[in-house]
Amino acid sequence: MPEKFSGADVIVLGIDPAIRTTGYGVIRVEGTHIGILDCGTIVNGQKLPHSECVRRIYGGIAELVATYHPDAAAVESPFVGRNASTAIILGMARGALLTALSNAGVPAFSYTPSAGKQAATGRGSATKEQVAVMLSFELGISIEQIPLDSTDALALAICHAQRALHPEYGKLGNPL
Repeated sequence: MPEKFSGADVIVLGIDPAIRTTGYGVIRVEGTHIGILDCGTIVNGQKLPHSECVRRIYGGIAELVATYHPDAAAVESPFVGRNASTAIILGMARGALLTALSNAGVPAFSYTPSAGKQAATGRGSATKEQVAVMLSFELGISIEQIPLDSTDALALAICHAQRALHPEYGKLGNPL
């Protein structure tokens, strides 16, 4: 566990990777208070080549890291379906963001979507809309300020912070 997590002021970047719409959320934990610093998406148009999407994801994550200086990142673990092409494309997005995090020395941990939803709502099968409602309440912001594609990212950040600061919530995700 990073040494910084023994203190009271921690910043966690949550990331829900995708080649077309990568969601992100940045939280600050001060003692028992969790506050939101930023959330949003890195959007790549349908007509952009994958190489440009990868460049934009890398740049977007690098910019977030330079702005907020996170102590750790929580990244959604990949869903591997039957379509190998989809898995390869998701791997490109993950490679771009992991390179940006690694270049900046930010440790990254992988969590399942259900772990993040469990941390945010108490239910691992919650919908994005249900997660957004709980995040709105917990973080004290209006639901309109939370893009649906960033809900899982925020939930993952909360999940990592909970587990890093309170091991009774579960073990840390797999290091990436």
